[in-house]
Amino acid sequence: MSHAHRPRQPGASLAHIALPHVDAFQPIPAQFADGHANPAPWDLAAILPAAEVTEITQAGNMTFHCVGDTGGVKNPDPQAAVAAAMEAALASPQPNGASLAPSFFYHLGDVIYFNGETDQYYAQFYDPYSRYPLPILGIPGNHDGAPLNARSVSLEGFHRNFVATPNQDGSPVYSPESQDSGRAAMAQPFFYHALTTPFATIIGLYSNVPEHGEFDATQRAWLHAQMQAADPARALIIAVHHPIYSFDDFHSGSPTMAQELQDAINATGRIPNMVLTAHVHNYQRIEKQIAPGITIPFFVIGGGGYHNMHKLAAAPGYTDPETGAALIAAIEQFGFMTFNLSPGIINGRYHAVAATATETDDPTFDVFSYSARPLFLPQGTTATLLPTDGANIQPVMAPASEAARRKQAAIRAHAARTSARISGH
Repeated sequence: MSHAHRPRQPGASLAHIALPHVDAFQPIPAQFADGHANPAPWDLAAILPAAEVTEITQAGNMTFHCVGDTGGVKNPDPQAAVAAAMEAALASPQPNGASLAPSFFYHLGDVIYFNGETDQYYAQFYDPYSRYPLPILGIPGNHDGAPLNARSVSLEGFHRNFVATPNQDGSPVYSPESQDSGRAAMAQPFFYHALTTPFATIIGLYSNVPEHGEFDATQRAWLHAQMQAADPARALIIAVHHPIYSFDDFHSGSPTMAQELQDAINATGRIPNMVLTAHVHNYQRIEKQIAPGITIPFFVIGGGGYHNMHKLAAAPGYTDPETGAALIAAIEQFGFMTFNLSPGIINGRYHAVAATATETDDPTFDVFSYSARPLFLPQGTTATLLPTDGANIQPVMAPASEAARRKQAAIRAHAARTSARISGH
């Protein structure tokens, strides 16, 4: 397969390709952030009945669904097909080691296209999952935070439906958008949050609107604090919308997010057991050695229902020569992930859903296992997620002047020569 599909920034890899466009960073509005931007961890008991949490603990494992980029704007059929498959999977055999059916759905962002509009929540969220009985929590994607116009409030719809203020009497909160669905709004502590479970801490991040994502100083400090404080006896999972690595021909991976996670690992000494992302509309399982003797998986799980599937730029088996990221499994097909966590192992499988007449339904397209043993940076070493000669590379932004356009043209010429080298790999 040719890899000369798109110009690359100098020194960047196939998994970190520059794009000629970018959307502006959107500060979290003060009415949402004030007093809430440093959320304390919340517990699984906040979303599940106490009896179910006890059952999970006694069973020694926990299962959940996971996918992003679900909003069925323009064509709702793929989202409906994935939602129906997720519902049917609740009664199906679970991944190896699972004794319980899934307990919740962790959404990886881009719930609503194209601008997180509140009036789209019924059509793109509540109605498609009206027969799916599990709690749905998650993180916002770029489309959830991108305001429609100057009068729009960034993240307003997501806040109303995922960060709802709990009723004082503890009764469920129903937003007007839920209409007749019967689904209560989720009362997450904030847009980014740390969920503690019996077998892992799941840190969910908000990577904002720009093409390669961006954190503000408050979220960055919060991330470091949460990684430092995460239970050292349990696995650690990071969820963020923008992918660290991606072998697609449209978005690609984010050097910005790679830098953020690299810095967080080196600052805290804690290494996630896996990284869950979306943004790219397909499925990829990528492995990368990030420290001596420590290789972890990076997932792209973005085939939840948005109609436009992104093409792969490499085939499984390809290893990027600059980052060392290896594409293990991938498919250009809608679907969802089922994870099962226990104290010793993380099992998972990707269910490729037949959303069109030409596709084949494959509930076990990708089946895998990884260690759930807590991971720590070996003493005297550092984590490396970026190429060693590109650690300070920033995404190439849209040119704002003639001088910038000339500079970007020179960058593209250089990148084209580098891409030609990689295409012959």
